[in-house]
Order: sequence, then C-alpha cells, then structure tokens
Amino acid sequence: MVLRTTDLTKRFGGVTAVDGVEFELGAECCSLIGPNGAGKTTFFNLLTGVLEPTEGTVEYRGGDGDGWTDITDHAPHETALSGIHRSYQITNIFATSTVLENVRIAAQAAGGADSFRAWRNVEAFPEYEREADHILERVGLADERETVAETLSHGEKRNLELAIALAGDPDVLLLDEPTAGVSSDGIDELTDLIDDIAADHAVLLVEHNMDVVMEVSDRIAVLNQGSLIADDDPEAIRDSQRVQDAYLGGYEPDSAAASDDADDATGGGLA
Repeated sequence: MVLRTTDLTKRFGGVTAVDGVEFELGAECCSLIGPNGAGKTTFFNLLTGVLEPTEGTVEYRGGDGDGWTDITDHAPHETALSGIHRSYQITNIFATSTVLENVRIAAQAAGGADSFRAWRNVEAFPEYEREADHILERVGLADERETVAETLSHGEKRNLELAIALAGDPDVLLLDEPTAGVSSDGIDELTDLIDDIAADHAVLLVEHNMDVVMEVSDRIAVLNQGSLIADDDPEAIRDSQRVQDAYLGGYEPDSAAASDDADDATGGGLA
C-alpha cells in the first residue's frame, strides 16, 4: 500500500461531506464512484492538501516504501513534491505555452530547487526537456511538442494534463474525470492511456463513464453521502444491490454513462 486514510472526515458547517472514510491504495487502478454529492472531489481535495480534514489522517508511503508519513497537514505543493500528483475535472494547463513547455515546467517544478527557475529558456534544462519528450511520446503528443496548448483539441488537452501529472514520475496519480467532455473516439484512446499509466503507477480515478471504470479498474470504491459503502472488484460492485440502489441504477456495459459530479475542480462543492 502507498496511500491510506484513517477516519477521514470533512464537515462544512452542518454538512458532512466525507464521513470517517477508511481507505487504502496499492499498486493498482482503483476507481472512486458514487452519486452527485457523494464526496468524491472533496475526498480528492483532502488527499492532496487542498482541504484540511475535520478529523482523521492521510498517510503516504512512497519512494523506497519504508514506513508511513503523515501528510494530513501538507500543503498541495508539499503533497505533490512527495510523489502524489493530480489532474482536475476542468482542464488545467498553461494555455499560451507550448505543449513541451507545459510538461517541461511541470518536470522542473517536481525537481525541487530548479523549480525557482521555471521560466528560463528550455535549453538551460536539457534533462527536463528529455523527460518532457519521453512523456509526450507516451501520451501520444510527441508531434505536438511545439504546438501552443490552447490550440489543441479537448481530447489532446486531456492528454496534456495527464502528461503534466506524470512529470516528475510520481508514485500516485489521482485522476479526476479525465474523460469529461471527450469524444467517443478520444475516450477509447484515453482508456488505453490510463491502462498504460496504471501499469507503473498507483492510480485513483474518479470517472462518470462506467464503461471506462469497468474496463480499467482493478478495484472500485463507492462513496454515498460521504461514506464508503462498498470496496471490491468490478464484478462484485456491478452485482451489488446496495451499489445499484445508490448509484448504478441498473447499469449494463455500453449503456449510457451515469451522471456524476459537476462541481468545479478547486473543491468548492461537496461532490
């Protein structure tokens, strides 16, 4: 296991968005699903330091895997430097920079001291340029390295965001609705890419497209009203009457995707 929570709770006034969640993530792709307002995005924000929990802890065991580190009070940049990276529901890129610059800057930011020189000419950082090129090849954007990011298609921007999340070779990737707004052809490509990434990273995925969830997940955890109501393999989750009642509503493969969170990626909602 590389990431775990103990009694993780977040209250906003009288509303409990995340309620005593006990969760562990290992070397796998685990999807986190649940109805609108279940607490999924709030849970992501607690894991990454965007929000402070009301109660409970978040612990991380990365790198050499020796011992657990309490990261409950870490700021987002500290969490990222420790090896936990994240993508967002809303595409979050440097729109006027090139594709290469977006990934190079992210790689440099993960490099510690060099992050303070992020806007120097790319030629001053050959190691980060090499890393960026390798990542762009992996996500299928090598031919777009000199393209200004804002001119990419929506699907290509999603791939770029994954490339940015991969910079610095994190141990854990938290992917928040990576297929949102992507065409059916693009979803197939993104599904293959998530599969590829999960081969050498621990992945926690929030995704509304249940066909994608069932295809890529080793395990599925289900939140409902802030509580973890199920955590099992995809077949068991699909066949669970409790999960059907709470969220899936008679889902069958290739059926229309269930509706899901629509709150913004900065964590203002209770999704």
